[in-house]
Amino acid sequence: MAIEGHSIDYIPQNERHAKLSSQGPFWFLGNFHFFTISIGFVGPSLGLSALWTALAGTLGIMLGTIFMAFHGSQGPEMGLPQMIQSRAQFGYRGVILALVATMFVFVGFNVVNISLIIDGLKHVFGFDPTLVATAVVLIGALLSVYGHDLMHKAFKWALLATLPLYTLVTIALMLGTGQSDAVAPASNLGFNWVAFATLFAIGASYNISYAPYVSDYSRYLPKNTSRPKLIAAVFLGASLSGGWMIGLGAWLSQQLQATDALVALNQVGSSVFPGLGNVLVLISVVGFLPIIALNTYSAMLTLLTGVDSIKKITPTPQARVVSIFAISVIVLTCVLSIKGDSVALLNTFLVVLLYFLVPWTAVNLVDYFFVRKGRYAIPHFFTPHGIYGAWQFRGIVAYLLGFAAMVPFFYIVDATANQEIFVGPLARLLNGVDIAWMVGLLVSGLVYYVLSRSIDLAYERRVIDAISESDIVSMSQTSTPSEP
Repeated sequence: MAIEGHSIDYIPQNERHAKLSSQGPFWFLGNFHFFTISIGFVGPSLGLSALWTALAGTLGIMLGTIFMAFHGSQGPEMGLPQMIQSRAQFGYRGVILALVATMFVFVGFNVVNISLIIDGLKHVFGFDPTLVATAVVLIGALLSVYGHDLMHKAFKWALLATLPLYTLVTIALMLGTGQSDAVAPASNLGFNWVAFATLFAIGASYNISYAPYVSDYSRYLPKNTSRPKLIAAVFLGASLSGGWMIGLGAWLSQQLQATDALVALNQVGSSVFPGLGNVLVLISVVGFLPIIALNTYSAMLTLLTGVDSIKKITPTPQARVVSIFAISVIVLTCVLSIKGDSVALLNTFLVVLLYFLVPWTAVNLVDYFFVRKGRYAIPHFFTPHGIYGAWQFRGIVAYLLGFAAMVPFFYIVDATANQEIFVGPLARLLNGVDIAWMVGLLVSGLVYYVLSRSIDLAYERRVIDAISESDIVSMSQTSTPSEP
């Protein structure tokens, strides 16, 4: 199989070979793994029962997926990776602000993902963490080097392998399997608003965090792909699996006192019949490897976009390979340097992640659906001298004001240690109920919409009408002089 030829450049119409039917299963697997199960552990650690945890997490997942799905519709309509399109809101160079936030997402997810893998495999099999981390990073890098088509195939294979096993685990838990050998189920769990709001925010952040990814994997769809059908496919795929896995994790935590997803899966599987637990853990890890590639691939696109925003580059396969190598080294270094509890790390990471992404997603979606309404001069994404310029103060100001407005509402805690990391004054007045992300969405979205009233949309439309697809292809694939 050949290495993918495209990266941050435009995908021509005659190369749009992907099918809409692949999107639902692709994003179903995106949440169908032990990482999402681990989110279900957070609720009981905060005092929520399994039922309330499942409800809060599922509602949060559904809200986050709405934003995620609308971002996904941009892929076939523009034929570009997500963050290139953000140059319209932030400028050719100004987009670096958003790129820093999204790079934090991609690298951070892989660091947390791999930390969960090495902890689980060490507890179950005694595997050496350094060897496991190195192998996982290498496999993820290899898949992402080959790119889009192989990754879609890997997702399909992984779903076929893991779906029967997770179904079996769910049925086994419903029948009470594995609970006889466990400690007594937690009896002091119930409901409290702070924990419910926190888990709701974590669920929302989890799928909002996919917003910078989605069009990376939908950009090979034909331009005439139905927007409502694509949004529905992404929404159903990511929501159904996310709700299922969070509910499964909550039940494992409440009934088995689980704090490690792979260890818990091993316990339940072994209770069904001897040896199944080990098989379940190994297949779960193998089925998770495409997710590592997903993060690496999108991090590569983000890194190349960042480099290109400073000094214009030609997007070649060699540039992709070098970027993937650099990202993999950074991820491996971070993984081997981190010490501490994985669930606490997961909780803190997802909350902070939401704070960084919310202003960007608000600005991007308001621009796409309410300001420019999906009409962009694509060749102008590839030059600092075009109609979008080098710096767009509207997007930058909206992002920064939205982020600043969230700070007094920040609620960041280490749930397992019951220790505050940072709690804003207004969050304290609300007794720890986390509404920072809602404040960020409203402030960034409204500020950008107001500032965008000065955009000369009539002029932009005239420029767009004069552009042919050959103009887009030639501009996106060739190097042009950078701004002095």
